[in-house]
Amino acid sequence: MKKLTVEELLEKAKKPAKLAMAYHPFYEGKLQVMPKCVIRNMFDFAIWYTPGVAAPCREIHKDPELSFEYTNRWNYVAVVSDGTRVLGLGDIGPEAAMPVMEGKAILFKYLGGVDAFPICLATKDPNEIITALKWLEPTFGGINLEDIAKPKCFHILEKAREELDIPVWHDDQQGTATVVLAGLINALKIVGKKKDEITVAMIGAGAANYRTAVVLIKAGVKPENIIMVDSKGILHPNRKDIEAKKDENPWKWEMCVKTNAEGREGGISEAMKGVDVCIAMSKPGPGVIKPEWVSSMADDAIVFACANPIPEIWPWEAKEAGARIVATGRSDFPNQINNSLGFPGIFRGVLDVKARTITDDMCIAAAKALAEYAEEKGIHEDYIVPTMEEWDVYPREAVACALQSIKEGVARVKLSRQELWERATTIIKRAREATHLLMKEGIIPPPPPEEEVLKK
Repeated sequence: MKKLTVEELLEKAKKPAKLAMAYHPFYEGKLQVMPKCVIRNMFDFAIWYTPGVAAPCREIHKDPELSFEYTNRWNYVAVVSDGTRVLGLGDIGPEAAMPVMEGKAILFKYLGGVDAFPICLATKDPNEIITALKWLEPTFGGINLEDIAKPKCFHILEKAREELDIPVWHDDQQGTATVVLAGLINALKIVGKKKDEITVAMIGAGAANYRTAVVLIKAGVKPENIIMVDSKGILHPNRKDIEAKKDENPWKWEMCVKTNAEGREGGISEAMKGVDVCIAMSKPGPGVIKPEWVSSMADDAIVFACANPIPEIWPWEAKEAGARIVATGRSDFPNQINNSLGFPGIFRGVLDVKARTITDDMCIAAAKALAEYAEEKGIHEDYIVPTMEEWDVYPREAVACALQSIKEGVARVKLSRQELWERATTIIKRAREATHLLMKEGIIPPPPPEEEVLKK
């Protein structure tokens, strides 16, 4: 693992930003809407629009569920944000969030064959956001919540899952939890430890680590063996500052009560002492986690330092300090814990069975599919999860989630494993091939040369 200087890392970080500033206005955005039906001549518009379209309209009026069959609703996902917590930029507003939501939508399409639409709302009120989701429901087969500040993101997710009859997912929570669990499953296999025996320090108590803790517990990690740390220290039942706000943020108080059976107090160093696993989702480093704290962990320690753009500790520092397996959120280091490994395949699966929700058990099913795929390829210290280039992992996830949806009784249609595999594979291949064809034919033109952009 090459040790990069801070200057080298900063220079690498500047390149995408420079290219983005040239490419975004060049393409005038990243998405477009194109027909998926034949248009052989002008008569076809009499089928797709008036007068012929009235016939399917009448049938849907009799049975609204037919909207999943007669329209593309079954494959539409709304990527919804209020712009209050955009990447590492914070509350920058809905207009400034649009480039991120468009980017999310092209990941949905290219990796999962999902037709996703960015929808940035001009409200920060959680109840108004929930109302907006209800208003959008007739158009969409699923909703992906994105970059919404805590604690309201917890409330919005819970209420929307209760009140809508389509899957609602918060990628910062459930997506992160899915990929972390996948990596942890394989990391534990390599070091020879069991989920129900390990101790876990979780650095950061925001949306990502909260839901990760929920999913880890459901997957077999004992809640009493989790030590969670926020910016003021370890969570425990005597944290009066958190108890005072438990009506506003009951989710954080829940972690105070159900985790940390030892009653540890202090900060990150105390939380990490003697633990088997450290999962950090806090603030960019380096230096948030010190090498000596990694050295204090148990033998064969596992460290997931997932802050971006710079992890809480450099991977080589963690390795030198004694960690056997290290993962980060970056693509230029081994073991990237990347939400893009999760949501495209998961939504492909739930959309294919027209599911009514996405449960934590579906996240676990997806995590197991990710872990099994990597294990079949041959897991080792520097390969615990698949990479985004391994496109055939997405149909695997899709099938796992669809089958779990059927098992839980929330699928509108039931298909066999083989039918699900063939459907997901066909849809994802078609999306990728369509993009490549548009590029080959020049309909998507090549961007300005990198060399010219980077010189400016």
